[in-house]
Amino acid sequence: MSSTTTNTSDPEVNYSESDIAQKFLFFNVLKDGRIHVLSPPTTNVPPSCNSTANVLTKDVNISESVSARIFLPSSASTAEKLPILLYIHGGGFCMMSAFNEDYTRFVSHVAAEANVIGVSVEYGLFPTRPIPACYDDSWAALQWVAAHTKGEGPDSWINDYADLGRIFVGGDSAGGNISHTLLAKVGSIGLGYEGAKVEGMILIHPYFGEDDKMWMYMCPTNEGPKDPRMKPAVEDLARIGCDRVLVLLAENDGLYGVGKMYTEELIKSGWKGKLEIMENKGKDHCFIILIIWILKLLLLGNGLLLLSIIRVN
Repeated sequence: MSSTTTNTSDPEVNYSESDIAQKFLFFNVLKDGRIHVLSPPTTNVPPSCNSTANVLTKDVNISESVSARIFLPSSASTAEKLPILLYIHGGGFCMMSAFNEDYTRFVSHVAAEANVIGVSVEYGLFPTRPIPACYDDSWAALQWVAAHTKGEGPDSWINDYADLGRIFVGGDSAGGNISHTLLAKVGSIGLGYEGAKVEGMILIHPYFGEDDKMWMYMCPTNEGPKDPRMKPAVEDLARIGCDRVLVLLAENDGLYGVGKMYTEELIKSGWKGKLEIMENKGKDHCFIILIIWILKLLLLGNGLLLLSIIRVN
């Protein structure tokens, strides 16, 4: 279990091998209590309301601890309400940002090509805010979106342009894990707002693993190896709160096996919705996020599923 932690993701931080108490894939725990996140360089970019762009962006505060970047296709019209995609970024629960260059580009592309409003969630990261902050913050963001059903929510873009009966929740890696947890909760207790409905869920290379010691360290209140957030329970799978699920898998991804198992367990659970699976041969973890020519991949073959599931054919 983690105790008092000080976040330092500075690559120049000085310590020796003898200073390390525990090593994990994404961070080192030092003997003096500090946590050194082994984060790759990331560049955050500001939002843009450039009228010549295909997508307009702005940042909003959802609560004191949660914010988001909203993506609005410039062609949006109040005459035709658009589906809304709540997107949850990856990064092992301790890295990355909804505001960085990669995720801003990715969600912009999806918003433009699928003609949807994107809401990319900036949630709390370990160690500054240990798990379950990421789940709580993302749930708060989903509730915030749903609160716009009567056109009287806090954001004018969502009030004017969004169809709250067509909400989609998606994410990659850790964000896929969080998305599953949200939809299990929706299936259990609902959204709480009349007229708001989650139509589908999109999991891109989702992060699961029942004996994941790193996740359990990041979550001091974990329920052990069978914690349903890391080992989805059959009852949670059976009541996933949407009609359609799309799972993307990459052949060379270390998480391919757990992603494949998720789809198999979802089928066996008795869930009544429609499951689509897209497998990319010879590709690595989250390649879809990091490459600039993402749309060429999305528009090939079954890649159309990512867009068609949102468009509601």
